[in-house]
Amino acid sequence: MKILALAASNSSRSINRRLLAHAVEVLRAEVMPDAEVTILDLHALEMPIYSADRQREGGVPEPAKRFRAAIGAADALLFAFAEHNGHPSAAYKNLIDWTSRLRPEDGGAKGVYQGKPMVIIGTSPGAGGARRALASVKSGAPSAGGELRADLFFPNFGTEVDAETGRPVSAEMQAALRGALRTLAG
Repeated sequence: MKILALAASNSSRSINRRLLAHAVEVLRAEVMPDAEVTILDLHALEMPIYSADRQREGGVPEPAKRFRAAIGAADALLFAFAEHNGHPSAAYKNLIDWTSRLRPEDGGAKGVYQGKPMVIIGTSPGAGGARRALASVKSGAPSAGGELRADLFFPNFGTEVDAETGRPVSAEMQAALRGALRTLAG
């Protein structure tokens, strides 16, 4: 099974990138040892802020097309979301805005997520643990062609999630992560 993984944060010190890395380790070690995981870097997908004027002038930028192709090549998606003022990062939102502009003749059928099963996770230093950002993604996933299988937030990064490894401290949260990852298998 091919899994596309993305930390939807453009911070070079992203705590969600650490959480995603841990989730990928768990996926490979305990859930789907034969999984082929591709990890995308949001920095490699940066584009100008979407506007209809920019689209008319230059079309959809190549990074959006690469993102669309990467989703198409995957069997399932595993994304970790940063929370910026209650929302996913502007960089991720911009990527979705551009990618959603691809029409069927450009490979844009089935929505951005192309009907793929998805697991979304997130963390933050506070008690909310990216809960609001995940709620936003969760509410938009069906209209963007995503089949959301699980969403899981991890509060208090640095206390309840190890700051160095991105590993949830409690056995309960570790089990919840394994359970969420298992939903990708079918």
